[in-house]
Amino acid sequence: MAFGMMFTMVFGLSVVVMIVIMVVILLSAARGISTWNKNNHSPRLTVSAMVVSRRTEVSHHCHTNAGDAGDGYHTTSSTWYYVTFQFASSDRMEFQVEGSEYGMLVEGDEGELTFQGTRYLGFERNRP
Repeated sequence: MAFGMMFTMVFGLSVVVMIVIMVVILLSAARGISTWNKNNHSPRLTVSAMVVSRRTEVSHHCHTNAGDAGDGYHTTSSTWYYVTFQFASSDRMEFQVEGSEYGMLVEGDEGELTFQGTRYLGFERNRP
């Protein structure tokens, strides 16, 4: 009797955890699709802007390798690059950019920023 109750509780808890995980994944996917759709329906804008800041976000992950001799794990990292632009109206927007683009942008650069919603499309520096 006690074993049956314990099994039912553990099984029930694992089902609840799986449902919660699935809901989180579905909500995350829905949010990503919604942002993608909103960006696609936004106008492409090109405006004068200045680079006011840059930042990176680095995530490290440790992975175990089952059956490997020795340490049995390896690490990977991911880096995301962000640049904040300021417009003539003093409004600011931050965009995620590719690493190669990040390396070419310097705080204080002025030029024409092209974007669509929250999607960065490019920056053309003013020529002196």
